[in-house]
Amino acid sequence: MSTNPKLSLGPILFYWSRDEIYQFYEQAAEMPVDIIYLGETVCSKRRSLKTQEWIDIATKLSEQSDKQIVLSTLALLEAESELKTLRKICENGRFTVEANDIGAVQILHQRHLPFTTGPSINIYNAETLKHLAAKGLTRWVMPLELGRETLQQMQLQRPVGVETEIFCHGRMPLTLSARCFTARSHNLPKDDCQYKCIEYPEGRLLSTQDGESLLALNGIQTVSAKSCNLLPELAELKRLEVDILRISPQYRHTEKIATAYSQALAGDQPEDLQKYIPLGSCDGYWHGKSGNL
Repeated sequence: MSTNPKLSLGPILFYWSRDEIYQFYEQAAEMPVDIIYLGETVCSKRRSLKTQEWIDIATKLSEQSDKQIVLSTLALLEAESELKTLRKICENGRFTVEANDIGAVQILHQRHLPFTTGPSINIYNAETLKHLAAKGLTRWVMPLELGRETLQQMQLQRPVGVETEIFCHGRMPLTLSARCFTARSHNLPKDDCQYKCIEYPEGRLLSTQDGESLLALNGIQTVSAKSCNLLPELAELKRLEVDILRISPQYRHTEKIATAYSQALAGDQPEDLQKYIPLGSCDGYWHGKSGNL
C-alpha cells in the first residue's frame, strides 16, 4: 500500500514587495506543508530581498518548525554577478539547494553536495535521471509538459534514493527568455524595465482574440493564465508513488489551497478550490490532451 505524499510550497514565481514576502512566509510557517522552497528563480533584477535575507528566512523557518527548507536558484543566468550569487547559494553550508539550471548542478556536483532539481531542468527520460542521480540528485520535479503516462514509465526506472515531486497546483511556468516581455508590453527596454513586474503580482494577463485568458507575462518568464490543479488526481498520484506534491504560491489564498490538499491526503473532504483559483483550471498536460479538463 502506497504512503501519502508530502506537500511542498514552491518558490514564489512573481515579483512581490519585501513586506509581502515576509508576511507570506510568516503564514507559510503555519501551513500544512512539509517542504518550503525559498529564493528568486526568475529574474535577478528582482531585489526585494538580498541573498543573505533569503538565507535568514530559511534559518528562521527551520528553527520555528520541522519543515525542510530548500534554497532555489535562478533558472536563467546571464551575468557574472548572477553566477556569484549562485555560488553563494550553493555554498550556504546548511540548506539543500534546488538547481534550476545545469550550471547549478555542475557547481553542486563539484562540491560533492546533494541537490534537487526544479521543473526547468529538462529531465525527460530515465537515462537523464540516472545520470543526474550519479552526480548527487536526490529529488526531481517533473517538467510541466510531461504527463502521467511519462511519469509512470519514469517511476518504473527511477534510481534508488531519488524522490519524485510533481507540480500540482498553480500557474504553470512555461518558458523563459532573455527578453523581458513585461517591460516590452510597456514599451520599455529590459535594462530600464522600471520594475514593472511588481505591478502584476500574478503576472500580466494575455488573452486570445476571442477574449479568453491564455498566458500571463512574468518578466522574462511566461506562465499559464489558468492554474494546474491535480487535487482530483490524488488517487492516481498515490498509485504512481509520487513522493511530493508541489503547490506554487499565488498572491491570495495559498493557505486555503495547502489546507485542501492536506485534508484530502488525510482522507477528509477538502474545500472546493475553484473559488480560490483566479481563472479556473487547465490540466491538459497531465492528461496528455489539449483544452481545459
